[in-house]
Amino acid sequence: MVLSGRFVALAAVGVLLTAWSAAALGLYALALVVALVVDVGLAARIVDLRLARDPVAPVRLRERAATVLVLGNAGRRTLRAVVRDAWVPSAGATPRSHEVVVPRDEQRRVVTTLTPTRRGERTTARVTVRSFGPLGLGARQRQLAVPGTLQVLPAFASRRFLPEKLSRLRQLDGAVLVRQRGQGSEFDSLRTYVLGDDVRAIDWRATARSRDVVVRTWRPERDRHVVMVLDTGRSSAARIGDEPRLDAALDACLLLGALCARAGDRVALVAADVEVRARLGLTGGRDVLPRLVGAVAPLEPALVETDPHLLAAQVLRLTSKRSLVVVFSSLDIAADTGLLPAVRRLTGRHEVLVASPSDPALGRLATTREDPLDVYTAAAAEQAVLARAAVIDQLDATGVHVVHGDAELFASRVADAYLDLKAAGRL
Repeated sequence: MVLSGRFVALAAVGVLLTAWSAAALGLYALALVVALVVDVGLAARIVDLRLARDPVAPVRLRERAATVLVLGNAGRRTLRAVVRDAWVPSAGATPRSHEVVVPRDEQRRVVTTLTPTRRGERTTARVTVRSFGPLGLGARQRQLAVPGTLQVLPAFASRRFLPEKLSRLRQLDGAVLVRQRGQGSEFDSLRTYVLGDDVRAIDWRATARSRDVVVRTWRPERDRHVVMVLDTGRSSAARIGDEPRLDAALDACLLLGALCARAGDRVALVAADVEVRARLGLTGGRDVLPRLVGAVAPLEPALVETDPHLLAAQVLRLTSKRSLVVVFSSLDIAADTGLLPAVRRLTGRHEVLVASPSDPALGRLATTREDPLDVYTAAAAEQAVLARAAVIDQLDATGVHVVHGDAELFASRVADAYLDLKAAGRL
């Protein structure tokens, strides 16, 4: 039994009767308690409710969705209730509660708006129903399990870069052909030599059959393999701004996947730390982005040290053909027990690119020296910056391409690196 605010107000009024007589106060209290018991007895029984939930379509991070709870009254009395459809806090459920009146043998739909603040699966807690009597003095209350799940997809904020990258891709793949043959380029057509063309592109056989000097034109190959590797270990949990490093990597994955799909390349993905968290086999065409989103949406950082040999083994298992392998990890842990062992195994068979979003706060800390504590903090930040630079030098010496930068432009830089390699015929 739950007491309402109306009952509390009436009880407070009864305190005034103490100035009259104790007997009057006793009679008033007895009458109020009897009224409460009768009122609660006349309230609709919660056990007679039939609750169901409509499925909720997936939604992107910080976009709105609506969940509908259907209340059916199979009892003999009209239900006058306050219903709270509770979700986990990160689902952003509003409003907190709903007032409903459901006559017998009828249904009502309770709509709760969800604005999720975290990616992944957001689940319901319990539905709390408080059934009031006709006088509104008290209520029956019960918590019911009505399971529901909201699939929260990555925000894909980097899609704003997609038109620009597609324009550059069209230049590479059609409007502006590659005039110089690079490793792995495909023959496109013959045309007349113009001043500035590379003499190595001259087709001497075609020139012998023509009155003009003829050169070959080349275009980037299609159906290349691009393998994206996500490190989901403890380094991916470090926050850059308001989001973990893993979310910045996922955003870059989606932009790169969309670009690869348009370029005619096939995409694969593996996410792992000490075990494989997600795996997507080689996929091409229109299926790339939907399958990629479905694979990465449930991923969360794990507070364990990543096994670099597991990452390398998974990549080698995914494809034996020479591919572009994009490793999303932290450059802060790429010591001999971190990233370097994995990339050393991969560089012999694949083109490897290591991508890591950097924290702009590190640079600010390194330049702040207002008091002694700031000086120590700046020294630690400067040491971290130097260690990161040393790791980049080690990766460069191994023949690995490195992309790093602020999270705001990180996805764009990864896409540019892919296009640069494609233009150079390195894929």
